[in-house]
Amino acid sequence: MIKGITTTEAFIRKVFGTEKDAATELFYRGHSNKNRFKLKPRLFRYPFYRRNEDRLFRELLVLNPREFAEDVSTLDKLVRMQHHSLPTRLLDITSNPLMALYFACKGHYDKPAEVIVLKIRRKFIKFYDSDTASCISNLAKLSTAYKNKIDTSLPEDAFNSSHTIQMLLHFIKEEKPYFQPIIDPKDMNNVICVRTKFNNSRIASQVGASLLFGLDATLPEGGNSQIAIERIPIVAAKKGQILQELDALNINESTVFPYIENSAKYLAAKYRRQGKRRHR
Repeated sequence: MIKGITTTEAFIRKVFGTEKDAATELFYRGHSNKNRFKLKPRLFRYPFYRRNEDRLFRELLVLNPREFAEDVSTLDKLVRMQHHSLPTRLLDITSNPLMALYFACKGHYDKPAEVIVLKIRRKFIKFYDSDTASCISNLAKLSTAYKNKIDTSLPEDAFNSSHTIQMLLHFIKEEKPYFQPIIDPKDMNNVICVRTKFNNSRIASQVGASLLFGLDATLPEGGNSQIAIERIPIVAAKKGQILQELDALNINESTVFPYIENSAKYLAAKYRRQGKRRHR
């Protein structure tokens, strides 16, 4: 017996059958190889990236200042960096289950895939201007040496008066001059869901949100008290068929990655396939 989803129709039925209450929102993430990919941002997967987080952040700004000219906050910049493939402490999720299905089926065609359903209580969902999001995202500007000095076990007063947190507060106040100099130490190790700005066409097309990972934050594969997790397995042999079905629903490389070069590649591949069918 085949275990897993084999058609887009079956996937939609499964999504509609997912239980949730009025106080919960559903988000999705597709993994094209369920045995390899984990719920961990790219920055945290590789120590050499994590050790150089502040340098990665600043050097991309130096090399491409115009790209970030309209970004107000560090979070805005991280979102744009993430969507230009820089390793960050963000993990992309979407409110569109079919987008997650597309990513689950795109690539690793011989490997079983999955769509992860994240059930998040609305009271735990932050917006782009959240103070908590500012506190966590500005960790990207601290060197590893300074991040290693952060002691979240300290009482709140001692925590906020420490030299490292004073530096973090300086970064936060650069974007929020009104920010009160009080950070809850517990927030530093949280994973929070953030509804980010649609500051580029790719984020808008994918109906994006992000999980923002704190200092040494982890999200267990089974979820935690704030984020419940279910998994929908996808049969490897059916990935190609599902991608064709999604294409019929106008979910393809051209619409998921709305850049002119991707539209051109999509159209070239589409008409190449049509040409091959005519000559059979």
